[in-house]
Amino acid sequence: MKHDNNKELLPLVDEEGHVVGSATRGECHDGMSMLLHPVVHLHVFNERGEVYVQHRPEWKTVQPGKWDTAVGGHVDCGETVEAALAREAREEIGLSQFTPEFMCRYVHQSAVERELVYVYRTTTDAPLAPSDELDGGRFMTPDELWQHMGHGFFTPNFEAEWKRVFGDE
Repeated sequence: MKHDNNKELLPLVDEEGHVVGSATRGECHDGMSMLLHPVVHLHVFNERGEVYVQHRPEWKTVQPGKWDTAVGGHVDCGETVEAALAREAREEIGLSQFTPEFMCRYVHQSAVERELVYVYRTTTDAPLAPSDELDGGRFMTPDELWQHMGHGFFTPNFEAEWKRVFGDE
């Protein structure tokens, strides 16, 4: 069975994104340390205005079995946010040619971790191929997305971020 690598080293940052140290994924996700670490999110739209969402596999430590942002992942030590975004898009959904548009940066805290989230969006009709890091994915219309909000279908972070960034788009 797959699992997250709790020994993976992640950069620690301040709220402005300056690197101030490093810690393992396990330390960052232990629910006690709340060590701030950077992550990237990419919302992928097609030309019809539908948004792609990924299904998180059951083996994930955080929010297993929920639907989430098309692309999301940690920034590695020594990696830029832009390089992490390109790597995660390629690794998670096979997207390598896209133009990201920066939307915002914010601090998100859950019961198990604290993240500095860099949010981007892109529009593409390139074929998407979810990797084995995911349990599939699909496009949803904005109406369909809103119908699922508040029912435990999406991760709480996805719902909060969607409302923050896109409102009722």
